Parts: sequence; structure tokens; C-alpha cells
Amino acid sequence: MTSTRTPAAPPATAPPRASTSTAPGAALLRRRARGFLIAIAVLVVAGITLASLRTGQTHGSLDPRSPDRTGSRAVAQLLKQRGVTTRVVTTAAEAAEAAGPGTTLLVTAPDLLGAQRRPVLRTAMDLAGGRTVLIEPTGTALPDLTPGVHVKGTSREKTLAPACPLPAATAAGRTATGGGTRYTTDLPRAVSCYPSQGHPTLLVLPGAHGGDTVVLGSERILLNESLADEGNAALALQLLGTRGELVWYLPSPADSLDGQDEQQKSFFELIPAGWGWALLQLTAAALLAALWRARRLGPLVTERLPVVVRASETTEGRARLYRKAGARDRACAVLREATRQRLATLLGVPPAHAQDPAALLPAVADRVADPARDLPGLLFGPTPTDDAALVALADHLDALEREVRTS
Repeated sequence: MTSTRTPAAPPATAPPRASTSTAPGAALLRRRARGFLIAIAVLVVAGITLASLRTGQTHGSLDPRSPDRTGSRAVAQLLKQRGVTTRVVTTAAEAAEAAGPGTTLLVTAPDLLGAQRRPVLRTAMDLAGGRTVLIEPTGTALPDLTPGVHVKGTSREKTLAPACPLPAATAAGRTATGGGTRYTTDLPRAVSCYPSQGHPTLLVLPGAHGGDTVVLGSERILLNESLADEGNAALALQLLGTRGELVWYLPSPADSLDGQDEQQKSFFELIPAGWGWALLQLTAAALLAALWRARRLGPLVTERLPVVVRASETTEGRARLYRKAGARDRACAVLREATRQRLATLLGVPPAHAQDPAALLPAVADRVADPARDLPGLLFGPTPTDDAALVALADHLDALEREVRTS
């Protein structure tokens, strides 16, 4: 008779088990995670270092703080030497508040302004009495900001002659005002300069309160990479340096959306297109990594055990798993089910009825000496409340089986 059914817990003084691939210990887990943590730390430090090195150096196209080829830091420095202060704003409200008779308002991207922001800027242009310079506005912004001015196509020539009596243009000479937008207007007292195929690329429109509006069809005269070419620097200083303060307006993404437009746009419409390509690339990389790792997984192979494992070791191992998982109910059910099966074999009860109390209990009661023994509670009772009660149940089941076997 085998008596190694009891899923007794290992003693509290059992020595710690060594780490294995299936049951790694804390030290092994730390060693495995060390490489990943080091790699993540290196990436974080590198990212912070690159971000700190680039902070304050690059800001974008036509930004007076940017030394990049498409930035405008050079012209801002030249204006500073002439005593002109440059102030950067990013909203239409800030631009309208800063505009005045002693300021020049430069709008780098008029077409980005939403329908509710353009009237705010137009009102400030009319009432301020200063100068407003619009960089390459098209049909989107022209009707609201400069009524009476229309787009007449694109200029093919990049360098153009002034061909107008404007002092700033005649002093600068040939400049890179071409390669952008051409305009046409029938407004009185409008000055047209730098024509391309008969249509100007620079317009000066007088204002109602002593100011004026300059429509510039190309941004090239303000860029760092082309400021030193031809008379670009001279024209830029003449257009932007006539007053003591220059308000440099870089429209933000918020100014390109009105309240109604923001409600109509979905979340995916607000995500820049570049992020979609980045997500697609990350997805492809993840799939390739999954395929690469999956190649290492082959079909399951059945192998013979290199050693014979004793039944007692298997029982003890399963008992430890039950204890670790807190599966006292499962351990109790296994003990009772196995005992009922063996008792049915000893008593001649059909195997199909071994788990039936009505068939098994009367047969067991006929073979025990103590009629007061609680057989239903022992064979079909509730789950023990603690480990000690579970051990006691296993002992009672073993004693019952021995009694039936010897009777």
C-alpha cells in the first residue's frame, strides 16, 4: 500500500531552491533585467543630451531665433544692430495687441490663420497706424487681409529688378523676390515693385491711419541662406527696420483652427501626417521582430526523461504547487476523489458510481467498525479551512482506506 498521497507543505526550515529557467530567483531576474535597464538608461540620457544641445538653436522656418538655413536669425541680428527690437508672438491676439504706430508687424504665414483670426488681425492693421508685412499670402488670406489684391500665378524668375519708385526697392536693387507669388491690384496709390511677366511680387498698400501694408510674394529675402545675395539684406532692412519695434508673428497651430473647425475635426485628422508613417514603420518593425523570434520556435518534441522520477517526488512537487497557489480546495478534491475511486474498487462498487454518495457510502459503512463515524463529511464534506485541517483530512482518509482494506 502506498501512503505518499498527503500533499503536505515543506517544512519552514527547508533550504532555498536554486534559480532555474522555469523558476528564476530574484538574483537571476535582476541579471536578466540589467541589460534592458542599461539600454533604456543610455537611450534616455542620449535623448536628453541631444534635446539640451538643440534647445534654443533651431526653431523652424522664418524664425528670428533660428540659425538654420531657413531661419531668419541673421536679419534679426542686423535689425538689432540698427536699434530695432524684435518681439516674437504666436497668437493673433498677441499680434493685434502689440501692433501700433511705432511697430512693424510681420506675419510669416497669413494663410494659416483661421476665419475668426483674420478679422482680428485686419482690424489691428487698420487701426494701428504702423506697417504690416505679409509673407506670400494667397487666395485664402487675401480677401480678408488685403481686399482688392488678387493672386496672378507664380513667378518663374527668382531674381528681379525693382522697376518702381519705392525708395526701399531702388536702394536695394535686384533681389530674390521671385520664385513665389505674383499679384495684381486696382487699388489707388498702391505701389507695385519687382514685376515678373508684368505682375508685381511686392506691393505697398497705404493704410487709412498713416500706416501701410506690404505684400511680399517670396520669403527668400529673409532667410539666412540667401540674405547675403544681391540686395536681399538691404530690402529686408528697409521693409522691417523703419520703426523701432518689430513684432514677428509666427502663427501657432491653434490660430489655424476656429472653434467650429475644432469641433468638426476628428482626433485622427488632428494628428500630423508624419505620425501615421512613423506608426506604420513601427508596426512593420514589430511584425519583423515577431517573425524573427518565431523562427526559433519549432514543433513540440516528446523526449524520454533522462532519469526516473519517483512518485513521491512528483507528489511533493504537486503539493508545493498547490500550496504556493493557495489551492486548498483543489488539493482536497484530488485526495477525496482518489480515495473514493480506490474504495469503490475494494468494495465492488462500479467505477461509474464511485463518486456517487448514494452508491458508495452504504458499502463503506458496512465495512467500518465505528458506526458513528462521519463518512459523508469525510468523503464528501466541505473544504478544510487551513493547512492543518487539510493534513488531518489526508490522515483520516488514509486510515479509512486501511480499515476497509483489512476488514
